[in-house]
Amino acid sequence: MAYIVDRRLNGRNKSTVNRQRFLNRYRTQIKKAVSEAVTRRSITDIDNGESVSIPSRDTSEPVFHHGSGGERELVHPGNKEFIAGDRIARPEGGAGGSGGKASNSGEGEDEFNFTISQEEFLNFLFDDLELPNLLKRRLAGTETWEWQSAGIVLDGNPSKINIVRSLRSATSRRIALGAGARKRLRAAEEELAALLEQDTSLERVALIKELREEIERLKRRLERIPFIDTFDLRYNHHIKVQKPTAQAVMFCVMDVSGSMNQSMKDMAKRFFLLLYLFLKRNYKKIEVVFIRHHTSAKEVDEQEFFYSRETGGTIVSSALKMMQEIMTERYPAAEWNIYGAQASDGDNWNDDSPLCQQILSHQIMPFMQYFAYIEITPRQHQALWSAYEGVGIQWPESFSMQQIVDESDIYPVFRELFARKKA
Repeated sequence: MAYIVDRRLNGRNKSTVNRQRFLNRYRTQIKKAVSEAVTRRSITDIDNGESVSIPSRDTSEPVFHHGSGGERELVHPGNKEFIAGDRIARPEGGAGGSGGKASNSGEGEDEFNFTISQEEFLNFLFDDLELPNLLKRRLAGTETWEWQSAGIVLDGNPSKINIVRSLRSATSRRIALGAGARKRLRAAEEELAALLEQDTSLERVALIKELREEIERLKRRLERIPFIDTFDLRYNHHIKVQKPTAQAVMFCVMDVSGSMNQSMKDMAKRFFLLLYLFLKRNYKKIEVVFIRHHTSAKEVDEQEFFYSRETGGTIVSSALKMMQEIMTERYPAAEWNIYGAQASDGDNWNDDSPLCQQILSHQIMPFMQYFAYIEITPRQHQALWSAYEGVGIQWPESFSMQQIVDESDIYPVFRELFARKKA
């Protein structure tokens, strides 16, 4: 029996290649474990690694071995229980007598357990997710540079010689320098051929000799034209240019009013924490603006957004007005990809919901790449949901709405909102 194992080691005496093959093979089970971990974890340790269990029946490895082949004659010992033609009952516990999960009676097999690192956990957590409609805007912040081709030049580094263009230039030069000589050579050869066909005389012999000397002189002249000259050399030219970067801003708007109980607020924080980790991990040039609101809105930092316990009444339009003001002052749409995510229980003053629809439809959505509204409630939808349905009809490509009932809905809803669109 032969086993083929890649034993090339990385710096920590672990085979990185084999580990990645293992993770790819059991990707489905690992993604399921990651999804369950996001649901049961607290906010503070949502981005840690995870211990994953895989049923032992799924960890069997393919092996190479020699088949029986050929013809064999075997003599088996007899027995006292069976004779030829008897049917043998299948052993309990499956073929071969191997058991399933371990138990306190009989034999069995334990599940295979292993731990994935924080990096691997986040890779599986945000697999196949992206910001929709991300475009490259004007350069800002820390610029990146790249080398681009800028045509052909006459001087340059020998390593950048353009062979095709150099040979083309040499061919053109040889044609131009030898055009007159080749024309006279063809005429002399035609005249010599005509004289050789006629009767030879002393005068014609002298003329033939003169023509042959002229032909030899023209051929030597053509041969002296160099195949390639330094004048023919052409070089690839490269220049350093600024590389456009996809810069984006994400507005996180969370309702912290009294109608949002602590459980709802925790679910909203979980959703926004997933969004924050996703943005910081996958996009280098991105800014996040945190806005909390009850009767009034306030721009806060990350710490206050996730851990402050401020509460009050509910006026959603205050947050949308602040968002629109910040967009106008700091994030012009010509330079930034603008995204928004709002979490609320849907409870709002009845007179305020139409105003929210108007602000979102006419003052915010025309400049947005994508806006996601998440309503966290186990009850029926409130007036704000009905108002936002009108926004969804007007902006179907860049506006999405989802409902979260309990913690198990957070990760599936998050993946649905930011799933990578198929081309």
